[in-house]
Amino acid sequence: MEHPGTPDPAEGGPVLALERLGPDMLATVGGKAANLGELARAGLPVPAGFCLTTTAYLDATASPALADVHRALAATAPDDLAGLAALAAKARALVLDADVPADIDAAVRAAYAALGTDTAVAVRSSATAEDLPFASFAGQQDTFLNVVGADAVLAAVRRCWASLWTDRAVTYRAVQGIEPSAVSLAVVVQRMVDAAVAGVLFTANPVTGRRHEAVIDASPGLGEAVVSGAVNPDHFVLDGTTGRILERRIGDKGIIIRPLPGGGTERVAQPDAGLAPSLDDAQLAALELLGRRAEVHFGSPQDLEWAIGRDGAVWLTQSRPITTLYPMPDRPPSGPTPRVYLCFSLAQGLTRPLTPMGLAGIRLIASSVAGAAHFPVPVPRDGPAPYAEAGQRIFFDLTPVLRSQTGRAIVPRVFDVMEARSATVLRNLFADPRFSVTTTRPWRLLRHVAPVAARAKVPETLIRGLIRPEAALRRADRVGEQLRAALAVPAGATATERLDHVERILGQHVFAVVPAILPLPALGFALLAVAGKLAGKPGNGALQEVLRGLPNNVTTEMDLDLWSLATAIRNDPASAAVFGESALPEIARRYRAADLPGVVQSGLRDFLGRYGHRAVAEIDVGMPRWSDDPTHILGVLANYLRMDDPALAPDRQFGKAAREAEAQVARLVAAAGQRSRLRGALARAALRRTRMFAGLRELPKYHLVEALGAVRQQLAAVGAELAAAGAIDAADDIFFLDLADAHRGLGGAALQGLVARRREAYAAELGRRHIPRVLLSDGTEPEAVQTTAGGRGPAGSDGGAGRLSGTPASAGTITARARVILDPQGAHLEPGEILVAPSTDPGWTPLFLTAGGLVMEMGGPNSHGAVVAREYGIPAVVGVPDATSRIATGHSITVDGAAGTVTPSTPPAP
Repeated sequence: MEHPGTPDPAEGGPVLALERLGPDMLATVGGKAANLGELARAGLPVPAGFCLTTTAYLDATASPALADVHRALAATAPDDLAGLAALAAKARALVLDADVPADIDAAVRAAYAALGTDTAVAVRSSATAEDLPFASFAGQQDTFLNVVGADAVLAAVRRCWASLWTDRAVTYRAVQGIEPSAVSLAVVVQRMVDAAVAGVLFTANPVTGRRHEAVIDASPGLGEAVVSGAVNPDHFVLDGTTGRILERRIGDKGIIIRPLPGGGTERVAQPDAGLAPSLDDAQLAALELLGRRAEVHFGSPQDLEWAIGRDGAVWLTQSRPITTLYPMPDRPPSGPTPRVYLCFSLAQGLTRPLTPMGLAGIRLIASSVAGAAHFPVPVPRDGPAPYAEAGQRIFFDLTPVLRSQTGRAIVPRVFDVMEARSATVLRNLFADPRFSVTTTRPWRLLRHVAPVAARAKVPETLIRGLIRPEAALRRADRVGEQLRAALAVPAGATATERLDHVERILGQHVFAVVPAILPLPALGFALLAVAGKLAGKPGNGALQEVLRGLPNNVTTEMDLDLWSLATAIRNDPASAAVFGESALPEIARRYRAADLPGVVQSGLRDFLGRYGHRAVAEIDVGMPRWSDDPTHILGVLANYLRMDDPALAPDRQFGKAAREAEAQVARLVAAAGQRSRLRGALARAALRRTRMFAGLRELPKYHLVEALGAVRQQLAAVGAELAAAGAIDAADDIFFLDLADAHRGLGGAALQGLVARRREAYAAELGRRHIPRVLLSDGTEPEAVQTTAGGRGPAGSDGGAGRLSGTPASAGTITARARVILDPQGAHLEPGEILVAPSTDPGWTPLFLTAGGLVMEMGGPNSHGAVVAREYGIPAVVGVPDATSRIATGHSITVDGAAGTVTPSTPPAP
């Protein structure tokens, strides 16, 4: 990501009045100054002042030595903190030693004199990579308050220029991928407000996401005390629609910051400052009104700094977008009552955004589901009515579920086993009168479910599973064969025909697999519950033992096939040597060139021939498949080759788990048989079918991803044609289009600008860590509201020695070193380490084979990661809030999969 650093000379001289500045001058005046100028131009109260443009900085600091530092910084890795700090110090020294050109010196003195002789001013940095719509970068450069005199102003300007190269600013830009030569610095000089009280104002609630609430923090004296966290300020929350004060919390304002007569500031103890609020109701209303005017003008919620002078005048001293708010769903409600949206991305174990083409594919699949259930879908490419997108992630409108007695009974129970924290958030909304029950009978739901079940012959599948289980398995295999036949593309198909084929696959064939197969694993789990009752209700733990080492699980089979390949490589010296001598990208290059030793070359080719359509975040057709780039699989093989304890070999562990499960089956059958011979026979039959069918739960998604892999191949071919025609720059740019865009490109439209904008938006969303499980259409995050109101979710810290709690997922206890992995691509996991991840999908599971335990932020006891962990017999706890930030790689932690706890043992190893 780059930002322009060279101003347009047509913008004028090195010093400009604030009212001349605007958002189109970002390269010239930086984000802070541009926003202040826009406030002034909008007629909002801004202290008078001027701006030294980036021209002044570039003229004053231009030197070969600083250019050398730029190049060195660009070549330094973001994690090389010592190297970055040393170069930052060199850059600061060069800037501080630079002479201020005479014309700039004169312009500053003249502009300062126009504000009044010996006027106290604030001298504030305004970087070209600051206060931007997608990232605030707040606090990265310096500000100097109560500066008096032209000489002092020029000295402060020089120090502001140098602050562009503070350690924190340089490191922050390196992490964000901003080129050192692409940033520059302007400086704002404004008349100081003799502040009686000052603080910050958010025009939307940054914690709960509520767009109609304004949040104000205030303290006597300068706003720096609030911004820097030097005081515990007064805190107010206002309803912007009614003006009502929703919250009034008086802080401990024991220290204030005030200006000194000769320049600078001081901290002053105020023992009685916390006795009364710093703002009255009229002042709160005035601030809220100003904030709303700024929000309307900028078109987005704003984070503002303000001050009220001793004369009562209210001033705005800064405005920037609130970049931490999660975007609202793209389908606003038609009435005053908000809608409830559940994040389907998180339910699928996916925290990252989806590419535009990935979202387009999901919209078509969702439309096919709605159409099969006889819901109207006017435009399939747009998705059905309940479908929405926010932050490039998938959401579904669950408002009808909350308003239905049947929906309330069923859906939260489904999420209890998929994503338990989402279930808790949904249940907490039951008490909200806006979502009260309006449908008490199940007939409306049955009218939509029955056609899908009838068309897929669900009753027949269930009966066949009970009476002829082997035949039911063979039919499930035929479903996959029929899908693969439908995926074939006629030879010589044109690009338009390929796109039509893609829409046909997504809109007709993919969903049909789900109701054809899913009844069998559902039957398997139902029969497990029946067997438990026949055996005298032995407890959930005893029943879960039956699910270990399941056959017919395509994901388990894939992982064990990869382990088998690792074993073959280990036994072939030439193949094993490749992993000890070459980096993974080099091995991948040699594989594509067919230049690897025979065992690894043929073994990898066979593995990718069967499973190459899989990927991390694989429901996104825009994500490269393993067959596109085998580096991830090569990394997993390297992890496997480090395992040197034969007793821990995954195939042995899996076999051991299967034997233990069969032994548990025998115990449950014996317990049922003690009650009656018939009970024993029925329990044996039920548990046999459970073992046969439960592993099929992975098969519908496997086939869906198989179809997405075929779709990706066709889209790549279309992308190559678009690139050859000049509609896009590279073939994979097609994944930043949707299907309608691709058709336009084939018609001759140039799409490079659209691709660039979408790539930038996607890159920005990749950095987002917080994704709401449930989101209201007005931006409210119910989980955050419940937490701030004193509620507690299903998991969190129990307050004892830092112990974290979550949902028990796989029994067992292990104490080992934690390894936090946010993305499995290229991940390094030592055998026996505990994997700590935000969530997992089948693309992660090869790592499970050598993991000693699993901790996940998402999920429930029957989520994908939990099921696979049980099958492999590794302790697991899921649904642990913020696990990836509260646990550090190197921590020794204890995972108790039965109790659902994660307990730290030691700090990270050096």
